[in-house]
Amino acid sequence: MEITYKTDFTPSVDDIVEVYDNSGLVRPTTDKERIGKMFKNSDLVVTAWDGDTLVGIARSVTDFCYCCYLSDLAVKKDYQKAGIGKQLVYKTKETIGEQTMLLLLAAPSAMEYYPKIGMDSVDNGFIIKREK
Repeated sequence: MEITYKTDFTPSVDDIVEVYDNSGLVRPTTDKERIGKMFKNSDLVVTAWDGDTLVGIARSVTDFCYCCYLSDLAVKKDYQKAGIGKQLVYKTKETIGEQTMLLLLAAPSAMEYYPKIGMDSVDNGFIIKREK
């Protein structure tokens, strides 16, 4: 398996939905219009490919100079534990540059994963949750 990574291409909504649904990441995948808007309004999308098959995705909102919010990190189940998620995070960080902080909110099931790839936990965050 040779995985390639792209930062210059946004996959189709159908491919994105397939990765989300297969990975276990909960997103509003029955609302394809909303998924499309999520990606249209994102500043950085890093994708992982096995040939022509999308196997992983990282979606971020950033200013490329101070802060970046990595809002989605998803890898298809058959490709998990192969370092693809870690590479998606590293490619995101590489693209945003050393002056830019990278922040994410982890799903409860992924709380142990992020420290393993070198990320620090933070306790000084606050949230206003979405209503829908």
